[in-house]
Amino acid sequence: MAQIGTFTRDEAGLYSGTIRTLTLNVKAAIRPVERDNDKAPDHRVFAGAVEIGAGWTKVARETGAEYLSMKIDDPSLPAPIYAQLVQGDGGEHRLIWSR
Repeated sequence: MAQIGTFTRDEAGLYSGTIRTLTLNVKAAIRPVERDNDKAPDHRVFAGAVEIGAGWTKVARETGAEYLSMKIDDPSLPAPIYAQLVQGDGGEHRLIWSR
């Protein structure tokens, strides 16, 4: 697993930071949204005004720590990116890519 992003979170629950891959290098925002059903995402991912993904709040079985399970997609990518946004050191959140 590789770190592809770094984010900070404000009091309103908005994450702001960057996503960097071989094809993406964007400033991004992860915004909480109102869910309209049980399967709807808890967050939406934006690069500027363009929505590029979604996130669902999950809880780690081993530690009980909350994280976001993310799906990011863009026409420049060969396939969607699945990642987890986890809390790191000093209030920083790391976006960890997985396959």
